[in-house]
Amino acid sequence: MSTLVDELSARAKVLSAEDRARLAEELLASLHGEADADADAEAVWDPEIERRVAEIESGAVRLIPAEEVHAEARRLIRR
Repeated sequence: MSTLVDELSARAKVLSAEDRARLAEELLASLHGEADADADAEAVWDPEIERRVAEIESGAVRLIPAEEVHAEARRLIRR
């Protein structure tokens, strides 16, 4: 744990049981908000991923090996 987390934990332990419970609920709620944002992002990306996979499988796009991409990037940077 970080020093700040240690300090906050020690300070929280002197709160009343009611205040500790409220603090715990608020901290847990803040984590759920992040999880909701992740779920929303996944929901938006799912159709995009499906579209890209379909393009690859149908041959509509050509995959470029990473080595080629890196070599081209190095070439462009050296200009």
